[in-house]
Amino acid sequence: MKQIAALAAAALALSACATVPAGAPQQDAFMANLNALCGQRFEGRVVTTDAADADFVRSRLVMHVRDCSADEVRIPFHVGDDASRTWVISRNEEGGLTLKHDHRDPEGRPHGLHWYGGDTTSAGTANRQEFPVDAFSVELFTAGDAVVSTTNVWAVEVHPGRVYAYELRRANRHFRVEFDLARPVAE
Repeated sequence: MKQIAALAAAALALSACATVPAGAPQQDAFMANLNALCGQRFEGRVVTTDAADADFVRSRLVMHVRDCSADEVRIPFHVGDDASRTWVISRNEEGGLTLKHDHRDPEGRPHGLHWYGGDTTSAGTANRQEFPVDAFSVELFTAGDAVVSTTNVWAVEVHPGRVYAYELRRANRHFRVEFDLARPVAE
């Protein structure tokens, strides 16, 4: 009887451990790469050629890695004078990573399509994570007359000392901006 009780207690303990999410080593390394950039700003440029990105091409693009922890990094992304965008990369309850887009008006209130993004579905690498659109975002895009975005896949790359990249892909659409990590900027 004592053996059965001990086995039951061990099984219960193991099942409790199984419900605690654990990040893949690649995702831990990816978050460490992001955190290593904390407090720094970098200038970027659009490297794709879609005509829809003309405003971005003509604007100064600056990202500022800030509000960093092991579980979440917030990266405001400025397009010219437009400071409405922040990329939020965080750990999720499933043990993976989540990318969300925090869009706010000048008074700080959420505006337009807000808090859309996706979750990783694989471990990725220490340098690249992909975020297919999540169910919340599909509903948001559908309700917001942006059905074309319901198949989005975003990616973020961090190649220490070289480049940070943000990418969006879907059928007939590819947007990529790269930031020079070798040259932090003051503003």
